[in-house]
Amino acid sequence: MSHLKESIDLLGELIAYPTVSADSNLEMIGYLATRLEDCGARVRILSDDSGTKANLFATLGPEAEGGLMLSGHSDVVPVEGQPWSSDPFRMVEHEGALYGRGTCDMKGFIACATVMAKEYATRELSRPVHFAFTYDEETGCLGGQALVDSLRQMGVRPDMAIVGEPTSMRIIEGHKGCCEYTARFRGLEGHGSAPDRGVNAAEYAVRYVTRLLELREDLKARTPSSSRFVPPWTTINIGRVHGGYAHNVIAALAEVEWEMRPVQWGDGDFVKGEMDYYVDHVLRPAMQAVDPEADIEVECIGEIPGLEPMEANAARDLVARLTGANGTELVAFGTEAGLFQGLGTDVVVCGPGSIEQAHMADEFVTVAQMQSCLEMLERIG
Repeated sequence: MSHLKESIDLLGELIAYPTVSADSNLEMIGYLATRLEDCGARVRILSDDSGTKANLFATLGPEAEGGLMLSGHSDVVPVEGQPWSSDPFRMVEHEGALYGRGTCDMKGFIACATVMAKEYATRELSRPVHFAFTYDEETGCLGGQALVDSLRQMGVRPDMAIVGEPTSMRIIEGHKGCCEYTARFRGLEGHGSAPDRGVNAAEYAVRYVTRLLELREDLKARTPSSSRFVPPWTTINIGRVHGGYAHNVIAALAEVEWEMRPVQWGDGDFVKGEMDYYVDHVLRPAMQAVDPEADIEVECIGEIPGLEPMEANAARDLVARLTGANGTELVAFGTEAGLFQGLGTDVVVCGPGSIEQAHMADEFVTVAQMQSCLEMLERIG
């Protein structure tokens, strides 16, 4: 069986595991562990504290320092409310495209890497080849952070890493960071006819969002002159606002979920400092003047560093040789690459599929992209 046919078949099996971030990924991780063990890989399953999620770290080749790591996340985003043309957890092949949740983000790369493990096992590898499949990348890179901690404890530091996020097989040497937060507002419920007697959590949530939008404009003036990102400044996005019960009830509870994608870490400190001041000196005092029990709590979901472009990057140079590409790019979306760079590993992002398909209904990866990924991986030795 060709590597391409085997990778497509495996991708179909992986899509059938509904590894939405809110749910367990253990069955899929267990299946991948068995496939890698059958190739002779040294496999570790690293569970989280809940016992419902796990990272997989496996190694082929010599027991030596360094090596190359092939990395992908096992979780996918939800499908509820999206107008899918077919069952998102049953892969459909149509006119050269493979449809299903996670096909491009990023089970296509995981399938290709896993299939190639059998090939690597037959070679006299000069350096280790590692496989790192993580949980909960979509909800704050929780698995990636845990994996980096585990690798430090194990004394393992790959020299290079390829993170197979969907880049249409373009070489990405840098991306912005990603910081996610949830602000929770607790007010005082009451009848809508007497708004001054209550503390409307929804109204304070709106004021909080308004301040964030003001800071979003201020960030444009902080754009580094050397920034190569598009857009070149740090961005803020309001992802979800929820609060209240009915038209005529003062909202007692509200939530705001928001994110920031810094081009420089100082921008994150600037925004957080401004928002902390606004909450501590403006919003909370106004709420507690009516009800001392009213409050605002801000939870940090995750603060993931960006991938910093480096003048010397062995992973970038390796992938350029493997693919024949003669140029690199930067992107705005985030990955686990910055976490691995913090480990002291040279990292590049390159994988099959387009980021424009990720998280969308009828997500797909083309067969041609899968073939291009395999051609890159086949040249590793």
